Amino acid sequence: MAALLLKNIRAAVTCRDDDRVLENVDILCDEGFIRAIGSGLPARKAQVLDCTGLLCYPGLVNTHHHLYQCFSRNLPQVQGLELFPWLRALYEIWKNLDEDVVRYASLTAMGEMLKYGCTTCFDHHYVFPAGCGDLLGAQFAAAEELGIRMVCSRGSMDLSRKDGGLPPDSVVQTIDEILADSVRAIETYHDPRPGSMRQVALAPCSPFSVSGELLRQSAGLARQYGVRLHTHLCETKDEERYTLERFGMRPLEYMASLDWLGPDVWYAHGIHFTRHELKLLADTGTGVAHCPASNMKLSSGVCRLPEMLDMGVPVGLALDGSASNDGNSLLEELRTAYLLHRLTSSASAPTGYDLLKIATQGGARLLGRDDIGALEIGKCADMFLIDSRRLELVGCCADPRNLLATVGLRGPVDYTVVAGSLAVRQGRLTGVDEAQLSREAGAVWEAYLGR
Repeated sequence: MAALLLKNIRAAVTCRDDDRVLENVDILCDEGFIRAIGSGLPARKAQVLDCTGLLCYPGLVNTHHHLYQCFSRNLPQVQGLELFPWLRALYEIWKNLDEDVVRYASLTAMGEMLKYGCTTCFDHHYVFPAGCGDLLGAQFAAAEELGIRMVCSRGSMDLSRKDGGLPPDSVVQTIDEILADSVRAIETYHDPRPGSMRQVALAPCSPFSVSGELLRQSAGLARQYGVRLHTHLCETKDEERYTLERFGMRPLEYMASLDWLGPDVWYAHGIHFTRHELKLLADTGTGVAHCPASNMKLSSGVCRLPEMLDMGVPVGLALDGSASNDGNSLLEELRTAYLLHRLTSSASAPTGYDLLKIATQGGARLLGRDDIGALEIGKCADMFLIDSRRLELVGCCADPRNLLATVGLRGPVDYTVVAGSLAVRQGRLTGVDEAQLSREAGAVWEAYLGR
């Protein structure tokens, strides 16, 4: 891997603990890591990229997604539905997943993420139809082709409709099948080393599609192997009613009874927590992936983000599945979050820069990574750059820390760097031919929906 020297950066928003913005600076990347930050760094044998006029930010970290849903976006039959009926309708499509669909949906979704500054993607995959092949292998292969850092989950469901759950019988598995494949996934793919490009988490789907026994055993297995735990929680009032009626407990109390609290656990959505529950999350270091666009589209509610931040709950930003967002831009999600909380919380809302740090440092913390999330010597060389001289950015670059949330970005970033390599150059993916990928993915999508 050749060294990369980014020269003459107009401003680098570091997102470090000291919140420094470095002006007229160079960044040297070598062997996947940031090796030097300063002015007038010598090129030596490095590839040099002239960054005159460019603003540089740490790569964004997406803490909750469903890549396979990229091929079930904008479908007329689910418009206007809330979560439970929306899921029941879409499972009739998702039960036809196979390796080909997952590969191309992953290339499409993660390709878009890279073009909008995301350098690490966590995917929550939990739909494993019988005979579907190695879906996690297809995802990791797609990530490698694109050059994005990826954390896959071995998700799971063992409660079908006949058991009181939502999914059809064809996409649920037995606990023994799930645990055996979870071990295989960890032992085959998980790389815990600093700078790792691929890691695995265990992620049973939700309290309404997974048994308590599977949740308990998954927690034990994850801790045995030292991997993280993730699931959906407190997304809707329907879920709250479900756990109260079935278990006599609110969702978080139910999960706590199954050993699902701690700094190795993070939940997606986390909308309907009480004040007492937020304190419990903060005290135990249990995290939340905030998914504002999805929460709005499915009318699920507004996450109590200002209170979470005030109380010290670990929070990251997330897109959620493409079908409940209809896009894969974490930059758009950042601005959406900013505007949503300004509307609902006024002066107590997080600033644009607060949200940028949630999307970088915050995401790194949820994934248990101290090697990503900031521009700092020794961390992974993950970053993106945008040209401040674009017409749409003229007159608004006096405050680069808040820029991405207050003004936002129309169109792709100029460059995305992952592990010191250019994954996006001048707004285009470098790892794939975008036109060819679009044709091939479109054909796979049509065949998939045609089933």
